[in-house]
Amino acid sequence: MPRVRETKNERSARALAVIEKLDAAMPDAKIELDHGSPWQLLVSVILSAQSTDRRVNMVTPALHQAFPGPADYARATPQEVEAHIKTLGLFRNKARNLVALGKELIANHDGAVPLSRAALAALPGVGNKTAGVVSMHIGGDRAFPVDTHVMRLSYRLGFTKHDKPDDIELDLRALLPEEKWFQGHQLLVWHGRRVCHAQGPECHRCVVAELCPKRGVKARKPVGRRTAAKRKRRSGRQTRSRAGGRPAITAPKRSARLPRPPRRRGRS
Repeated sequence: MPRVRETKNERSARALAVIEKLDAAMPDAKIELDHGSPWQLLVSVILSAQSTDRRVNMVTPALHQAFPGPADYARATPQEVEAHIKTLGLFRNKARNLVALGKELIANHDGAVPLSRAALAALPGVGNKTAGVVSMHIGGDRAFPVDTHVMRLSYRLGFTKHDKPDDIELDLRALLPEEKWFQGHQLLVWHGRRVCHAQGPECHRCVVAELCPKRGVKARKPVGRRTAAKRKRRSGRQTRSRAGGRPAITAPKRSARLPRPPRRRGRS
């Protein structure tokens, strides 16, 4: 896509076209955290920070069985919760937050998860992004939460120049109609996980490549067969060098000097 200055209306039209193309390519896009209730969703989203959804889904069945609701967390100690989530990143902080969250919900919300984003964001361990994700999934406020994938794609697609999630969300909400926020968030997350990776985005199989200015993406030159083979041989040598260590470089040995023959004296 040529890098030309576009008006706000043109950018909005392009953003809508991006979402429509992504929806056609990924009609089943949805949140990938397993949950059966608003409480389980809230717990899973909190646990997903610095962890993959797949890893979270591996620990939550046993966690939900041990602590079915907020009251169970309120009676537990952080150490008891830690034992179930120690394979996740930041598990100690998350355990403390879940215990505090259970106590807060029991004390001030009758043990129920609030619907509004503002009320959710005020809970222990719940940030603005987590609050937005949970609220829009449980019938609360409409939102366009910005995680690491949405942030990366929004910049590459030229939808924002900001680097703070709250500012990026405002830009996205201004570009797309409100009824597209929920869908747009999930589609950008899926596309970021499957195609538009942080390292090595696969632009060659991107369904919105012609709509993307590819900001910050370095163009890759096509590699011929000879260049590819040369790189492969070089990589193999480096691998062997790392595995076995480089041979020591020593100076060539000098040949031993032979003793000089005795000087002949002239005849007298």
